[in-house]
Amino acid sequence: MEELLADSKIEQLKEGSVISGTIMEIRPTEVVIDFGGKAEGEIPVIEFIDPSELEVGSDIEVFLERLEDKHGNPVLSFDKAEQKKNWEKITSTCKEGSIITGRVRSKVKGGLIVSIGVDAFLPASQIDIQPPKNLDQYIGQTFDFKVVKINQERRNIVVSRRELIEEQRIEKKRQMLSSIKSGDTRRGMVKNITDYGAFIDLDGLDGLLHITDMSWGRISHPSEMVKTGEEITVAIIDVDHDRERVSLGLKQLVNNPWEGIEKKFPVNGKITGKVVNLVPYGVFVELEEGVEGLLHVTEFSWTKRAIKPSEHFEIGQEIDAVVLGIQKEEQKISLGVRQLEANPWDMAQHNYPVGGRVRGKVRNLTTYGAFVELEEGIDGMVHVSDMSWTRKVNHPSEVVQKGEEVDATVLDVDPDSQRISLGMKQLTTDPWEEIDIHFKQGDIVEGKVSKVTSYGAFVELEHDIDGLVHISQISEERVEKIKDQIEEGQEVSARVIKIDRDERRIGLSIKAAQYDDDQLAAEMDAYDSLKEEGELTSLGDILDEAGGQASEEDAEQ
Repeated sequence: MEELLADSKIEQLKEGSVISGTIMEIRPTEVVIDFGGKAEGEIPVIEFIDPSELEVGSDIEVFLERLEDKHGNPVLSFDKAEQKKNWEKITSTCKEGSIITGRVRSKVKGGLIVSIGVDAFLPASQIDIQPPKNLDQYIGQTFDFKVVKINQERRNIVVSRRELIEEQRIEKKRQMLSSIKSGDTRRGMVKNITDYGAFIDLDGLDGLLHITDMSWGRISHPSEMVKTGEEITVAIIDVDHDRERVSLGLKQLVNNPWEGIEKKFPVNGKITGKVVNLVPYGVFVELEEGVEGLLHVTEFSWTKRAIKPSEHFEIGQEIDAVVLGIQKEEQKISLGVRQLEANPWDMAQHNYPVGGRVRGKVRNLTTYGAFVELEEGIDGMVHVSDMSWTRKVNHPSEVVQKGEEVDATVLDVDPDSQRISLGMKQLTTDPWEEIDIHFKQGDIVEGKVSKVTSYGAFVELEHDIDGLVHISQISEERVEKIKDQIEEGQEVSARVIKIDRDERRIGLSIKAAQYDDDQLAAEMDAYDSLKEEGELTSLGDILDEAGGQASEEDAEQ
């Protein structure tokens, strides 16, 4: 009879239905259930939210998946029974967009299964703001979720934790923006680091900590001050409610070292600092934490030129310097090291008195003169106009060469501008002051042609004086091109037919070299008439033309 009754009860059991059972045993990993079948069923203990509440002998409802598996054992599920019973209840009370509490039950492909009375799917992208790499850490934990989608036909529910977190962050952000103000301090976590600063998470509100607000001192990169994930205290510098932006600072939490800077580092005072950076134009020296001064290359030495910072200083080196100036608003301090030594230019007027004779080596040539080194770092300049009494010098290389030792006279000394003017022609007497002693009209002279122009030819005479042979004074016959008759370097004989002290000009005539006195007098008169009629170009004009031709030749070369 008992067998008949048992068989009849088994026949009433239907796979896929919720049935009643009795707890027979509670084991560490499973719960044994008697549901009236041929054998007892086992349900994994993980399906029960709180296994400690279970009691042996108590009745529970379970879901009969199969009466027998391939091993002949029944397959039961407490969780599916709850889901089957709860589906209608859940879908009637839970709508899309509503908030519900659930427990993460297991990991599946693409996300997690969350028990909210029924199984719901939590995509990996919806777990947190940043998709986690390890999903196992969430199994067994209980969270609030937002219902994203309910599919009645498939009995499928999709939930999101991320949307809920984002909404909570937005609300926290609004609350934070309405409560914080400039001057406040807040704790935050370093969220991200860039080349220009770091973004700090202030419990839902991101603020920018710019690199310039991290330290009063010099830093090359924000990573020197903060690390990702680190919790730090920051000062609120500015709040832009319209753009929802917050500017943060670290250096504002400590005293500004630039306050009272004039008292700490008075102008003209001596300081000791450490070299922290080398740049082409100078050296940055740290005077104290957060305070740096610039030692410009022009303040390295009174006399040395073109000094490279790296040749005289190295990072970390301690040096002495003098404070030259302070710009507090711009946070700049100018330093100098040459001021620690005597300025040789202060003694320049004493060492090189005007009128005194000096000797030095030609250090450099320019288009307008030659620089002569009198001592290390002190040069005098000989202008081209002070190189010769008689010649028009177009370039100093016509008279001196680089590296040559020369003598000169001191013409002027300007210590403030650090300039000394020198003259070479002043070492000798101006030959034009004694021209009547050296040359007289009618004299026969010998010389070498130094320049040929379209107007005439220059002839080098004694006493470093040039004479001019006008084109009309070359031959009895008309001359179209002087170069057809005379060439540079040619030795010629000529007669002095004119001495003009005012224009510092000696007129020569080749054709009159053999004239008698009467012929010579007539030629002199004819020469004077050329000047009166404007046909005789002045010596200055011809010199200018000669200089222009020389410049063109130099350019072509």
